[in-house]
Amino acid sequence: MNGRHSLRVAAVVAVVAAAIAGSGSTDAVAGQDPAPAGPGSGWQASWRTAPQPPIATGPSHDGFTGQTVRMVIHPTAGGQAVRVRLSNLYGTAPLQVAKVAVATQDTGPTAVAKTQRVVTFDGSDSATIPAGGETVSDAVPFATRAGKNLLVSLYLTGPTGPTTWHNKAQATSYISSPGDWTTEPGGSPYQSITPSWFFLDGLDVLTHPLARTIVAFGDSITDGAYSTIDADRTYPDWLARRLGDYAVLNEGIGGNQILTDTQGGGPSALHRIQRDAFEQPGVTDVIFLEGVNDIGANATAQQLIDGMTQIVDQAHARCLRIIGGTITPFKNSVYYTDEHEKTREAVNAWIRTSGQFDGVADFDKALRDGTDPLVIDPRYHTVGDLHPNDAGYKAMAAAVNVPKPATGPGCTHD
Repeated sequence: MNGRHSLRVAAVVAVVAAAIAGSGSTDAVAGQDPAPAGPGSGWQASWRTAPQPPIATGPSHDGFTGQTVRMVIHPTAGGQAVRVRLSNLYGTAPLQVAKVAVATQDTGPTAVAKTQRVVTFDGSDSATIPAGGETVSDAVPFATRAGKNLLVSLYLTGPTGPTTWHNKAQATSYISSPGDWTTEPGGSPYQSITPSWFFLDGLDVLTHPLARTIVAFGDSITDGAYSTIDADRTYPDWLARRLGDYAVLNEGIGGNQILTDTQGGGPSALHRIQRDAFEQPGVTDVIFLEGVNDIGANATAQQLIDGMTQIVDQAHARCLRIIGGTITPFKNSVYYTDEHEKTREAVNAWIRTSGQFDGVADFDKALRDGTDPLVIDPRYHTVGDLHPNDAGYKAMAAAVNVPKPATGPGCTHD
């Protein structure tokens, strides 16, 4: 951390500490005092999702007019203040956000009483985000802890037009009847539900000490397809619980490919990994699991190896550690052919033996059946023969061994 950045962080810590002392915001998480501020404090990413372009029909295309959208998020690092990140990355017009609030979740759309806090942007309750743009809120005194769900509510006067969203949240979001219900603790105004997040990109926390931050980057298997809704049982969720003192960010997108941009799967890994992984505040490690969708689209093993090599080189240029995840079994799925299986095996052999990655998470070995290694173990199987269930995602998390901090020239990590 350079001297100028240290001064900025110290100033923010002092301001937030003073605000906390005068605001009574220690009630934000019942019974928990804000974390101490001081040397080693700073902003780090606590929760993230990967933004996606809208599809042709439904709420991502239609957007919102005069409604409040309340979304549930699962922080993986705690702190004494928060910043909310909003995105209009795929919008076609400026996005007017009239009001934003955070609160601690009780159940469903209901907040714990007296935990609601209005979020400001340059001192204002509202924000205008240009098409293609993003914004970060002011620091809000708000004590959080890892694993305690929060509610983030956006009042959108609209019409917003097509949205920037994350399609498969594996969590329920709530859409209100007309009006600003951002600070309403009860859930009665929220008349409909959706399994997606809208315009919400991330949550940062002001914390001490800073934790190592891991980005789990991938496709629908990282995103947590077929995991139990509202239970936080994706493999990054299980990994965060297992590691305890690490922040783990889920940057998976269903249908994502390494090599090719697609409408449903969004920008390719090559096109989005800088933004979604390498540029996250405090990131130290990346777990990379992609390739099955490329194989389904007939990519060759060498094409996938070349793409992964580019990504590894980019990570190392930033002094980041990157763990390679082996591609999981998919026999009997719509992607399976004998040629596709040969491609998977060739890529997995390279991941395991090339030495390009700083470590290997052998997800293939963790999930495969003991009798037929080309299929997912029946204990972990779901419909479609491609994605694991909750127990399978837990087994994946157990297969991750995080490397020790880098010690090479020019690369230092706390």
